[in-house]
Amino acid sequence: MNIRFVSSLTPDDEDRLAPGLVTALGQLLDAMPIAYTLRVETATGKLYQHAHAGPDVVDIGVNGASDSDERAEPDRRERPVRAKSEVS
Repeated sequence: MNIRFVSSLTPDDEDRLAPGLVTALGQLLDAMPIAYTLRVETATGKLYQHAHAGPDVVDIGVNGASDSDERAEPDRRERPVRAKSEVS
């Protein structure tokens, strides 16, 4: 599924709103048993993203051994991604 949201916000307002939008939608989607990637690109080219691997992912560790049923707490920090113009 690919969802596009076009806003009438100013570019500065989009830059201020995007991190909160990613956080709010990430918290909502993290409660569902799905894997997903959420990306928000603002009019100024800033990208924010959040990903969730789903409930069945187990950390296999360095040597390939499973850590039994211990699952790491999901990392919910916002990660600004470099703008397209910054990528070489």
